[in-house]
Amino acid sequence: MIDDEIKRLKDALRANTPAPDPDARARAIALAKENFAARQGSAMQTRPTGEGTENPRLFLAGVKNMFAKMSLRSALMTTSGLAVVGLGVLIILPSDELTPDIDLGRPATVTEPVPLALDGQERQEQANAGAKKFKPGPAPEAEIAVQSDAIRSQAVNAPVASSPEALDFVGDDAVNPRRIDNERFANDDENPLNITIENPVSTFSIDVDTASYAFVRRALNDGALPNPDAVRVEEMVNYFPYDYTPPTSDTVPFSTNVSVFQTPWNSGTRLVHIAIQGEKPNSDKRPPLDLVFLIDTSGSMQDPDKLPLLKQSFRLLLSRLNADDRISIVTYAGSAGVVLDPTAAGERETILASLNRLEAGGSTAGQEGLQQAYGIAEKMSGDGRIGRIVLATDGDFNVGISDPEALKTYIADKRDSGVYLSVLGFGRGNYNDAMMQSLAQNGNGTAAYIDTLAEAQKTLVDQVSGALFPIANDVKIQVEFNPALIGEYRLIGYETRALAREDFNNDKVDAGDIGAGHSVTAIYEVTPAGSPAIKSDPLRYQSAPDTTSDTNEAGFVKLRYKEPGDDTSRLLTTPFQLDDAAPSGDSAFATAIAGFGQLLRSGKYLGDWSYSDAIALAAANKGNDAFGYRAQAVTLMRLADSLSR
Repeated sequence: MIDDEIKRLKDALRANTPAPDPDARARAIALAKENFAARQGSAMQTRPTGEGTENPRLFLAGVKNMFAKMSLRSALMTTSGLAVVGLGVLIILPSDELTPDIDLGRPATVTEPVPLALDGQERQEQANAGAKKFKPGPAPEAEIAVQSDAIRSQAVNAPVASSPEALDFVGDDAVNPRRIDNERFANDDENPLNITIENPVSTFSIDVDTASYAFVRRALNDGALPNPDAVRVEEMVNYFPYDYTPPTSDTVPFSTNVSVFQTPWNSGTRLVHIAIQGEKPNSDKRPPLDLVFLIDTSGSMQDPDKLPLLKQSFRLLLSRLNADDRISIVTYAGSAGVVLDPTAAGERETILASLNRLEAGGSTAGQEGLQQAYGIAEKMSGDGRIGRIVLATDGDFNVGISDPEALKTYIADKRDSGVYLSVLGFGRGNYNDAMMQSLAQNGNGTAAYIDTLAEAQKTLVDQVSGALFPIANDVKIQVEFNPALIGEYRLIGYETRALAREDFNNDKVDAGDIGAGHSVTAIYEVTPAGSPAIKSDPLRYQSAPDTTSDTNEAGFVKLRYKEPGDDTSRLLTTPFQLDDAAPSGDSAFATAIAGFGQLLRSGKYLGDWSYSDAIALAAANKGNDAFGYRAQAVTLMRLADSLSR
């Protein structure tokens, strides 16, 4: 009986099957796609996951709307296919999606009105409502790391946002929550052009930090130009090792060399290149270290490029410590705690076990962590030992002292204890550069940004002596220019390190420190008197400077520093002339990086000089690039050139 009924149904279908109609088929497909888009959201939005009881109704309403618009013949052609689709929908919906009115044994009824047709705006609103409900769940750490690496490896070909405030990875918040909107940077407007006769003296603190260069590199490798406020030109220049002339006296821990040469971006000006080179003592003869690792374990540190990378970085550092060095570990999240009491660096397995147990979670009680770290460091201190806190964080302090000025005061008060404070920044999205600069600058320490294990190798292994072993404190530079020979000048970079003229001789005023083997570079652009490149007009009621002076000194460089542990500074002086000699390879490369940094900020003093010019200058002066740092810089310049277009 059943077989006869099936046979009659087949015969009826064969007899009534209409001839294929291409136009009707195209209309049916287009309508199906339209309703499918209403269910899924637009291509630029997140696909909803099916949460909420309105989703199946939206789908059914779309199907009903499609049938209402189709011809009888078109509907007959698609009946069997839609039956399969409908069965699939009923199968994949979670149990809590099915209302009491939907029963597999009877026709489904809808207990609230559903519009038969949705216009474009209504579909968009429905799709947006579904997208807002989507909450990406946590992926396994290894999977996140693989995805992150894959994204970064394709960053050059990825869509690039047109402003520095855009996402580090382009995408909707629901898909990609790693925004850079919350990142804060410490910087100031570019140093202005000074008229020498009105302001002949320039004073600033030296800076051996490297955080800015590493952050710029991270941004460019992620496929976007960096926020201009993240670019501190002096930190980009000082990122690289230079083969400057070392000190020749046993009584002075560093050398000072001044050279003058043609400016590559302006034929009417010269560059005054000041190079400082710290002595490189044998690491086996350095004093023992007492290190307190102050580690941020708050919830914001859970990303693979934060706490996991931090652990790997500290493992590298441990490999370079001596047996008589000591380590303590303090963590801070919702509250602070001592994870490891002072332990000899030779007990490597004990220290590593303490590191491996760290997990991220909670808010950021930075103040409490700092207090505990300083307390332990002061107890560890002893004659002939160097105490240093190494703070590792993404920079966020949201419990306790969180204002940079309040932190500055607290750290400055602790500076007199003799304990140094260095800061290592990790990750993006919550990066508080302003906070970390305040901590490092006022804690007699340095700031670095660790974005890769290779950067950890450079900072904590290759340059461990400079990072941890100070040879001079409170180093200040003051340059007096001769208005008879120099009409105008400007200091390139060091905006956040400016000092008042009277601060130079005040030993109570804090300044930067130099570590063993550190090199420091400062560059002035100067305009000779009478040069057509002078931008300012002479004043009507002021006499012109006397250019008949019998001195050939164009300027006078003064440098003050303190021996570690001393309260009284020492003075070094170096005069210079406008010799206009050819720059050395190191000086030329430093100039290329200085130009690169200015281009990333505004380039307002560079005229027509471009990324291509910076690339050519840097590529021609890579010199002995043992670890490829200079070649990497050229690659970054090329990226910036492409992204700027």
